[in-house]
This record gives sequence, structure tokens and C-alpha cells, in this order.
Amino acid sequence: MRSGSGTERVLRAALAATERRGAQTRLLAGPDLDLPMYAPQSGERTGAAGALVDWIGRADGVIVASPAYHGGVFGLVKNVLDYVEDLRDAKRPYLDGRAVGCIACAGGWQAAVATLTGLRSIAHALRGWPTPLGVALNTSEAVFGPDGALVDAAALGQFEVLADQVVSFARRQAGGPADRHNDRLPHARNLCPTAGTHPPVPSRQRSRHDPRDQRP
Repeated sequence: MRSGSGTERVLRAALAATERRGAQTRLLAGPDLDLPMYAPQSGERTGAAGALVDWIGRADGVIVASPAYHGGVFGLVKNVLDYVEDLRDAKRPYLDGRAVGCIACAGGWQAAVATLTGLRSIAHALRGWPTPLGVALNTSEAVFGPDGALVDAAALGQFEVLADQVVSFARRQAGGPADRHNDRLPHARNLCPTAGTHPPVPSRQRSRHDPRDQRP
């Protein structure tokens, strides 16, 4: 809830990576998450809750960042994700057809990894497509500079890959190949395996000594 929290700064860095790829972003953090406990049986929603659900429903991709609290997803973040239930009857129900980048922050690797696993499971249950890369960040290490900005080179590099995956998936879902935006997606080539230079050999024609059979 604290403005400028470590998790918010991490999320801003991830969103900035998507913006460099041409995405328009909306940050929901701090007071935006201060919602009543989700009550599915009640049709009453606060203005903040209605706005949040509307923004998520309009999004082509979502990045969720959560601090770890006692080894799991922060309760307020989970509550926000529970509000996605209000999209069950939408044209795109829940998070269907959307890539979901997941980021977990904790003061240790064990809690960070456990929270990341939880976020990915929730995204999958909401019919979203968790990106191949999820980012676990150990904030007990020197990841922030004196001005509070994220300076960890490994984490920043991971956010570039995560941004590629969210943005390129959104573009594919919109009906266009992601590689036509390679000027904005410098890492897009890393998302798919490179095609081999040799044509495939039908299995019945391969000898037992075919070197391609020995590849992992």
C-alpha cells in the first residue's frame, strides 16, 4: 500500500520495458488495490473496484507483481485478482487470451519462488497465459540504487524478456505476427527456436546413426 514501495518500483521497471516496445500501460498500485474484500454474491462495487475491473477487461496483456507475505501472494493482490471474477460473462472472460507476466518480490529466494509459483497458478486458473518467464526477485540483495531505482542488471534483463513475451503475445492475438515489429522488439528472436538449416528427415528414413537423433 505504501506509495513507491519496492514492489511498485519493480513493476514500474517492467512496464517501462513494455512501453519501449510500443505498449500503452496503466499502473494499478497503492490505493488502487485498497478494495473491499471480494464478495461474489454481492453486485455492489465501489467506484475503484469497478474502474479496476474495467481496466483489466480492456487490457491486451497484464503484468502482476506481488510481495511475498509469509511465503505467499500478498492478500490485497489476491483480492484484486479475485475481482477478475466479475469478467466471467465478458466477451473475453477472465484473463482469456491474454499473456500474464508474473513478478514476485521477497526478502529471500524461498518466499520469492513460492510466491511466483502461486501467481502463475492463479493466472492459469483465470484462463490467462502465464509467460514462459516469470521473475522472482530477492530484495535482500542490492537490487535498488541510492535513488530507489532498480539497478540489478540481471533483473532488468529478465524484464526485457518478460516484456517481449507479453507484448509479442498481445500482437499475435490481435492478428499480426510479432516479428513485423522487430524494430521495437529487439529480443523477439529469442522467443522462438531458430529453424534448422536442414530439412526434416522422416523418421523411417533415418539411420540409427543419424546425428540428429542424438540432439537433446
